Amino acid sequence: MSEEEAIQAKAISVYQDHWEQKQALYADTDADTDALKQFAAAEALVRAEKDIQRMRDANQVITGKVTMGDQTVTKSDLDRKVPKVFLSTCLDITQWNVLDATTREPVSLPSTRLTKYTVESLVEKWPQGWRVVRDRPMGKKC
Repeated sequence: MSEEEAIQAKAISVYQDHWEQKQALYADTDADTDALKQFAAAEALVRAEKDIQRMRDANQVITGKVTMGDQTVTKSDLDRKVPKVFLSTCLDITQWNVLDATTREPVSLPSTRLTKYTVESLVEKWPQGWRVVRDRPMGKKC
């Protein structure tokens, strides 16, 4: 494995860890979001914290597992002060269950919502380590 391939693999691993942490936070209304800072920063961190707060304000939790398919490095820019890896992922949330946090009853969701969609992400190497800094759903089925 080349050095560039190893860096790309690390970026993908951090992205997966980022989603595992978000998944745990979506399932627990009392969990502290500080742990997410080990994997996310900037726009991705702000967006995740807002999404988690929105779920908590609605008294909802999500159980089940998110899966990531077709993870592809679309571009690497490693010869700079802050190395960057751009990813495209098919995020699959078909196994997620949105529940009322109190009753644990399923929440009614629109039948038209995407449950497998493309997400484009940017992972950068910060002084503290690799961080997801952008994680944008593209509104496209995959």
